[in-house]
Amino acid sequence: MKALLVDDERLARAGLRRMLRAHEDVCVIGEAANAEDATRKIRQLQPDVVFLDVEMPGKSGLWVLEDIDEAPTVIFTTAYPKYAVDAFDVSALDYLLKPITSERLASALDKVRKVALETKTLPNVGSQVFLRDGLSCWIMSMREITLMASDGNYTRVHFGGKSPLIRRSLNALERRLDPAVFFRASRSAIINLNEIKSLEERSDGGLDALLTHGIKVAISRRQARRLRDRLSL
Repeated sequence: MKALLVDDERLARAGLRRMLRAHEDVCVIGEAANAEDATRKIRQLQPDVVFLDVEMPGKSGLWVLEDIDEAPTVIFTTAYPKYAVDAFDVSALDYLLKPITSERLASALDKVRKVALETKTLPNVGSQVFLRDGLSCWIMSMREITLMASDGNYTRVHFGGKSPLIRRSLNALERRLDPAVFFRASRSAIINLNEIKSLEERSDGGLDALLTHGIKVAISRRQARRLRDRLSL
């Protein structure tokens, strides 16, 4: 697996690199000392896992995740236990408290391998997205999203009973979606086809889609025709 080390302390990066040599299936493909460099290298190198320091001068590790469009698999590293809760709130794969021990590192890497075994492939950047709304953050698979609804220049993302408002436009998000899974219901909404529970005809020729968690979405007449063709209705 390809690993990127992000830490503002050179000695911390060197120590982690040295410990990772004991794991033959791990290849360190790069290092970054600040948030800006980290975002650039995540985009360029496409690592399978990022060891990400939370507290860095200037912008934090959470800023790194918010700044990139496609979230990597993350293992947080920090000397501050208070960040443990925040790390798990964003669904980081694991959390390593400095000084990192070989046992905890091995446990974190086993989690990455377990995910790889379950999915038959290493977790990759393109399948995940980082969402942040106030103090709440999530790293999640795009396929877990039920609905994306335009709200001015922002988008409200519905998943698992939650609906954070994020600072990205609906059109910007649509470019990253799998067209086999997501469907443009109208100018203001995109739905996950796998989350449709029922469809109801409207008198104007449109459709009302009932999604999971009781979410109802109006599908325009034009898009309803396309959906009927797609679903052979």
